[in-house]
Amino acid sequence: MKTFTYNTYINTTAEKLWEALTSKEFTRQYWNGKELRSDWKVGAGLELVGKNGSVGWKGTVLSYDPYTSLSYTFDVSPYPHFAEEPISKVTYKLAPAGDAMLLTIIHEELSDKVEAAVSTGWTKITSSLKSFLESGKPLATTDF
Repeated sequence: MKTFTYNTYINTTAEKLWEALTSKEFTRQYWNGKELRSDWKVGAGLELVGKNGSVGWKGTVLSYDPYTSLSYTFDVSPYPHFAEEPISKVTYKLAPAGDAMLLTIIHEELSDKVEAAVSTGWTKITSSLKSFLESGKPLATTDF
């Protein structure tokens, strides 16, 4: 199994970054109209829901430490071409870095197939998040 790690510095506050990661209204802005839905309690369900109501992936909240870290399972089985792939784990770590924030995304327990998809996906989504928080505009790409 593989691990994908991505680090980015974002010119924002811990509070704004946390809200962007956990608010469905915010995720819709930078995740190409999709939104993360959860009540963000340990053990709660989590879904990435598309504009048409379809579920892209789902998970369960494993840990929730506001402004510091968040972890959840990542089950891509709703996508037919990933139906047989194992469930993996995503962790966000947030740390102050001067006037900015360091966001680290660690995606663990990945099959080769899922690692190839998420390594591109996380890079695009995180870049869109950074752009949105710093300029008010997400990336213009539509392929994630």
